Amino acid sequence: MVVDADGLSTETMQHFANWTNLSETTFLLPPTDPRADYRVRIFTCSEEFPFAGHPTLGSAHTWLQAGGVPKDDGVVVQECGAGLVRVKHDVGRLAFAAPPLTRFGPVSDAVRAQLAAGLRLSEEAIVDASWLVNGPEWIGVLLESADEVLAVEPDLAAMGTLKVGVIGPHEPGSGVDFEVRTFIPGDAMVEDPVTGSFNAGAAQWLIGSGRAPDEYVAAQGTVLGRAGRIQVTAKDGEIWIGGASTTCIQGTVLL
Repeated sequence: MVVDADGLSTETMQHFANWTNLSETTFLLPPTDPRADYRVRIFTCSEEFPFAGHPTLGSAHTWLQAGGVPKDDGVVVQECGAGLVRVKHDVGRLAFAAPPLTRFGPVSDAVRAQLAAGLRLSEEAIVDASWLVNGPEWIGVLLESADEVLAVEPDLAAMGTLKVGVIGPHEPGSGVDFEVRTFIPGDAMVEDPVTGSFNAGAAQWLIGSGRAPDEYVAAQGTVLGRAGRIQVTAKDGEIWIGGASTTCIQGTVLL
């Protein structure tokens, strides 16, 4: 997260994001909407995203740590390419309100076949598949179990340009409710250790269809040796995606 990025060109931001070689790099700017506390631009190594979950929580954490004081006590309002996103902050934990899906519904037969090929699965192994677009153009793929999710060995060439999130339920008593993996072919980090935007879309899909309770925990990053945990809560018609945020590195760069 780059604080005080006002005055940097899009080209400079993209160049720096490519240099960091991180899954996303964000730049904090003064808001253009009077309702917002700050504005953020989010870049992968190759493109700008209108919204992403992990960078949203990280940016809010960084803004608060840098001395930001929200207009409304307890809620930070972030302005990004997808509009305004509210972030609740409590001691040691942040959670963002899932933005509405701009595209939602079953995929075509051709896309379903491509998903099966890209995940090296039979089409029968795919319980359901749906567009879950909330900025990034995710497709959610539901499998029968968490073990099937963990066993996926994707064929990225067959996946093409599809951004795919795979999710499956854990056995009761496992400590977590769902296992999640996300794949972005062509990106510097093909498999993401934690993906807030996908989990936000998947939560609306799964809770709305009755496949998940109003509160659950998803695990992500297991195959990568990470122990990501995403806290999902549906309350008063909204879905909140949360987790702990920790500052690992601080420094100064000249751009």
